[in-house]
Formats: sequence, C-alpha cells, structure tokens
Amino acid sequence: MLGLVTLLLFPLPGFFLLDFFHETSWTEFFQVKKIDPISIGYGLEFGFAYAFIAYLFMKAPFFDALPDRVDRILTNLPLTYSDGIFLSACAGIGEELLFRAGIQPLLGPWITSVVFVALHGYLNPWNWKFSMYGLIVLPFIVIISFGFIHFGLWFSIAAHFAYDAVLFVIMIKEKKTSSVHFS
Repeated sequence: MLGLVTLLLFPLPGFFLLDFFHETSWTEFFQVKKIDPISIGYGLEFGFAYAFIAYLFMKAPFFDALPDRVDRILTNLPLTYSDGIFLSACAGIGEELLFRAGIQPLLGPWITSVVFVALHGYLNPWNWKFSMYGLIVLPFIVIISFGFIHFGLWFSIAAHFAYDAVLFVIMIKEKKTSSVHFS
C-alpha cells in the first residue's frame, strides 16, 4: 500500500509546485521527450554500483549498535523479491518525480538532496551514528541530483530504482538465509 501511495500520490505535489512556478505540462514534468535508453542505462549502472558500496559500509561493525537499521526493520516484514522490486520501482518513480522534477527546479540540487536525506530520517541530530548512514546516502543523492540536470529525470529514476532494488534483494536474501539457519 505504501508503495502505491509513493508511486501515485508523491508526484502530485511535485507537479503542482512546478506547474505553479513554471506552468509545466504533464509531458514536460515526466520528461517524456527526454526518455533515453543510454541515460537510463547509466542510471541503472550507477545505482547498482553505489548500492553495493553502501551495503559494504552498512555491514561495518560501526553500524551494529543501531537499533533502527533498515535491514533489521525489513526482517519484520514478509517481503518477497518481487515485493522488493515493486517497492523499488514505486520509490524510484514517485520520489524522483517529487524531489527531482518538482522540488529541485525550485531549491536546487544541494538543498533538495539534504532535504531528501533528512526526510528519510537519515540525518538525525539526536542519533549521530544513524546520521552516519545519511552521510553514506547523501553523495548518492547529490550525484543523482546533478545527474538529473545533465542526463534527465529518467537517469535519476533508474539510479534510485537500482539502488533500492539491490539493497532490497540483498536484505531479503539475508533474511531468508538467516531464517533457514536459525529456524
């Protein structure tokens, strides 16, 4: 349900913001004329690569003491691989339409990136260890924000999707592996 909310409702405020300030049509908002397989390929490649790097950082002993690690939260959810891919697509499309296509033209890439990471809870002044994960994610978000400028919306959507998909698949696989060994 949250995936569908992200996919269907998140783009609306982004569109209305952009339309209010720049009188944008739906086709301009979705950058229909800029759909380019090469940019999408670059986005997928970048998202896959950065996800593996982020995963290695997340597995560092430094993060073991965090009570609200994303991978621990996911262990309580009965997610399948297809659920993870679906949620990744919803987040990639919905969040990028809101933040990159809707908010970034108004606030710029730097402020939009910080707001994006902060709204995900990864920049928490009361939990500096959790904020360290935010510092891992922030460069990724900054790069896809500038990628949006240079390669277009679909680069950002592809990168976001790939990043989330890799992490979902790894975490679901780890959950299945640990439940087989400890059940």
